Amino acid sequence: MIFSRPYLAVRLTPGTDVREYLEKWCREEKIEAGVILTMVGSLQTASIRMAGKSEPRVMEGPFEVVSCEGTLSADGIHVHLALSDSDGKVIGGHLSKGSTVNTTIELVVLNLSDSWRFERNPDPVTGHKELKCVPKFMPEPTGAEVLEGR
Repeated sequence: MIFSRPYLAVRLTPGTDVREYLEKWCREEKIEAGVILTMVGSLQTASIRMAGKSEPRVMEGPFEVVSCEGTLSADGIHVHLALSDSDGKVIGGHLSKGSTVNTTIELVVLNLSDSWRFERNPDPVTGHKELKCVPKFMPEPTGAEVLEGR
């Protein structure tokens, strides 16, 4: 299967909710598996959920995005980001709805949907929907793999 958009490269403009944008893109493009390659820019409002907390913390910026990574699919997204304030203090956590662009966000995402499907299934141990990576096809074994019992 060949997809028309193997990547997303876009500039998000002031006021855009970053999480809502990513979720909408995954739904509309029917993304089954994607990864954030880079996201740089600034947020005016940051809504991030800290480790062990059930609700996000909403903070007014501006903040610089100093790191961002995540896995994406129409089944759900899991994105972590680190932000710095005007004093260089860094805080990080899960990207939540309500995180809005200040001046710009430069975003590049790789679409892996031709080879993978990322599912999110409830995990009885963590209580969260956790990632399951499902390959869409298995390559035919080579002679060496057959001989070695793989």
